[in-house]
Amino acid sequence: MSAALPTSSREWHLVARPHGWPKSEDFALRETAVAAPAEGRILVRNKYFSVDPYMRGRMNDVKSYTPPFKLDHPMDGGAVGEVIASNAEGFAVGDHVLHGLGWREIADVPAKHAVKVDPDLAPLSAYLGVLGMTGLTAYAGLFDVASFKEGDAVFVSGAAGAVGSQVGQLAKLKGASRVIGSAGSDEKVKLLTEEYGFDAAFNYKNGPVRDQLKEAAPDGIDVYFDNVGGDHLEAAIGALNVHGRATICGMIAQYNATEPTPGPRNMALIIGKRLRLQGMLVGDHADLQPKFVEEVAGWLASGELKYRETTVEGIENGYDAFVGLLRGENTGKMIVSLV
Repeated sequence: MSAALPTSSREWHLVARPHGWPKSEDFALRETAVAAPAEGRILVRNKYFSVDPYMRGRMNDVKSYTPPFKLDHPMDGGAVGEVIASNAEGFAVGDHVLHGLGWREIADVPAKHAVKVDPDLAPLSAYLGVLGMTGLTAYAGLFDVASFKEGDAVFVSGAAGAVGSQVGQLAKLKGASRVIGSAGSDEKVKLLTEEYGFDAAFNYKNGPVRDQLKEAAPDGIDVYFDNVGGDHLEAAIGALNVHGRATICGMIAQYNATEPTPGPRNMALIIGKRLRLQGMLVGDHADLQPKFVEEVAGWLASGELKYRETTVEGIENGYDAFVGLLRGENTGKMIVSLV
């Protein structure tokens, strides 16, 4: 056990259910006492925590694939940090671990829910993105869910985000005939083509998605990786070739909607084209983790796979980081640094 433990920790609580866009008064940064860990638990000083689009859904009190955040309780999410006290076999002070109790400075973590990570293999923050949940989402969503095969033409929406940027690069590394991405600024479009190797990209704010996609993929697409929904999904259904596949990973375009959002108007095309549209949750693909880490770590080491992070400094800016993510202010993974 460590002698000089901190006596308190700050943590973000949800104090009201947001209606539409989250507001600052829906959240509170509160101080809580820190105690030595009970048997089977470890105390972790978080260095980085993740903010992710799926967290918006957890702020609503509705039945979903993951329980909603409780009001007046600390929120949770991916985090990586250093063990400062251990009452669990296999974990020592100084170990670095990945766990699910983010949004706070000090986390009291059940050891069975922590995974050791190697800061020499990759920067610690990478375990929240390119080597973490978002990376595995890209890997499993493309190769497992969308059944990608060499020669496929791939369209990715939200392509400058943490998941989308990795999907496009993985497709190129595995022999895609063409990779197209959409993003929300001309700067992000340039990043996709010049740094990430996309064959074409467009700013969805510059005109109808359907028209821009048709121009970027005149021969159609075989795989669509959906992070956005809405007009992007409708455009992709129109562009998909016979036996095309779509991974429905996220629909950020409607997370803050207060009224029901209309679905694609061209769903009849699914029949004639024999399309497969499949939703995905990364938790269903844990069996791919070892293969994913091995392959992706190799591509990172060789420089074949590139990634960006947008880092917001300080726990007090956690709310700003989250809302910035929903507005698309990030390039790559959005991370809050407590270092």
